[in-house]
Amino acid sequence: MLTVDFSRFPLAPGDRVLDLGCGAGRHAFECYRRGAQVVALDQNGEEIREVAKWFAAMKEAGEAPAGATATAMEGDALALPFPDESFDVVIISEVMEHIPDDKGVLAEMVRVLKPGGRIAITVPRYGPEKVCWALSDAYHEVEGGHIRIYKADELLAKVRGAGLKPYGSHHAHALHSPYWWLKCAFGVDNDKALPVRAYHKLLVWDIMKKPLATRIAEQALNPVIGKSFVVYATKPHLPRLAETETETGLFEAAAQ
Repeated sequence: MLTVDFSRFPLAPGDRVLDLGCGAGRHAFECYRRGAQVVALDQNGEEIREVAKWFAAMKEAGEAPAGATATAMEGDALALPFPDESFDVVIISEVMEHIPDDKGVLAEMVRVLKPGGRIAITVPRYGPEKVCWALSDAYHEVEGGHIRIYKADELLAKVRGAGLKPYGSHHAHALHSPYWWLKCAFGVDNDKALPVRAYHKLLVWDIMKKPLATRIAEQALNPVIGKSFVVYATKPHLPRLAETETETGLFEAAAQ
């Protein structure tokens, strides 16, 4: 289940991609399939080992085209072990709501992103997330849990403040919002509650079969109760020194 929409966030074969806070690797796997040179990074060593196994299995099965590469590694989002301007693309999905220093994470992503590069950021949407917090303290009051809820304009302001230029946004996973409301209502660790089990079966069926009816329903509901808010942005090219000096001279001449 992908949160990033690759029709709005296209990849070219050979693009160097960082999936930051990759978790189980869903976006990293898709980038690998599309021919990218992928680095999947997470602080959770157990998840990284699983991602590495899946990368190896994908290579063995021929799921990635020639030239694609994939690396899984542990790392700290606030101190990325990469030189400046290392990546064409950075993805950070459902991560920033966990990190106290979200401005620091944005600064690190901008540092390692090449000028002209693209970034995709996804976070839980304010409305559906607020319902979860209201229904259950256990949903967010856990170690490593969600520490903030972003409003769309707040996230966009932070993205712009980091020097990025947003070019698009949307909501995703409307069908998943009721599932999490049920989980919070019946207990986040209570998977035996009948409504939770029944809705989970529906979601699994939807993910596996992708029926037209649920695709249409989710598209219609995403603007209303989409679980995730997704932002796409670019890192602007800095003006060349000669151009800057010329512009400065023109401004000075105009002021005289």
